[in-house]
Amino acid sequence: MTDKIDKVPVVVSLAPTGAPPEPIRAIPVRHFGRWGAGVVVVALLALLAYAFSQGNVRWATVSEKLFDSSILSGLGKTVLISVASMALGLALGVLFAVMRLSRNPVTSSVAWLYIWIFRGTPVYVQLLIWFNLALIFPIFDIGFYRDEMTDVMTPFLAALLGLGLNEGAYMAEIVRAGIQSVDEGQTEASHALGMSQAKTMRRVVLPQSMRVIIPPTGNEFINMLKTSSLVVAVQYPDLLRAAQDIASTSFAVMEMFFVASIWYLILTSVFSVGQFYLERHYARGSLRSLPPTPWQKITANLSFFSDPKAVAK
Repeated sequence: MTDKIDKVPVVVSLAPTGAPPEPIRAIPVRHFGRWGAGVVVVALLALLAYAFSQGNVRWATVSEKLFDSSILSGLGKTVLISVASMALGLALGVLFAVMRLSRNPVTSSVAWLYIWIFRGTPVYVQLLIWFNLALIFPIFDIGFYRDEMTDVMTPFLAALLGLGLNEGAYMAEIVRAGIQSVDEGQTEASHALGMSQAKTMRRVVLPQSMRVIIPPTGNEFINMLKTSSLVVAVQYPDLLRAAQDIASTSFAVMEMFFVASIWYLILTSVFSVGQFYLERHYARGSLRSLPPTPWQKITANLSFFSDPKAVAK
């Protein structure tokens, strides 16, 4: 006969039996090195500003000539030659990138030769070659048009060819890298749907490669704004040439260089903001969260000083 064991139910009480736990006291981490680096940078900037304030610089001339009519005219020509040269370089870059990736040995070799020559020689030398082309070709003759080379090769055309052809070699490598970043399965799927090679490149490959192409292209254009100052070698009346002309008559050499530098900084800053929003537009779909806008960065930095808890982040 077996013993019967009574099963006694166990009751677990979920009611609190004691005092609630004390809240955790989170002590923010003190970044003394960060604040020390900030103090050192501010001190160096103050010393730099003091050094320039003690120099023999006529700051009144800088503010007076900043909006001079010749300076503004040169500024417009700088933007014009930069945009035109970048457009030419981008068109040539796409063309020679496709040629470089072609299976045709002739077109790929010609594209490689173009990139090798124009990327391997200084842009300043290329500008001088175009400007002095009349020394070896006095007459420009293409059958249906004949004229003096000095009349054909104007300073604007020499600057456009010198900057645009040089930029095209760099853009060809940038576009080639962007095209090769697209998975080959995209091309194979397009061909399976009956799309031609040209249509596949235009409708499938290039749109997807823009995320890779846009950032370095923006950097190249900003660099083009500064490189355009070399067109003074071909007597193109850009911003730097206008500043030099005023400096030669007013003897305010450094002041006019400061004026030109201020305008170059303004131009690069404006186009840098445009580049940011263009990159942000093409980043949609590839990032979980878009990068903050410049205004969002400013408000975040302001909250760093207004909110004490931001120090711990």
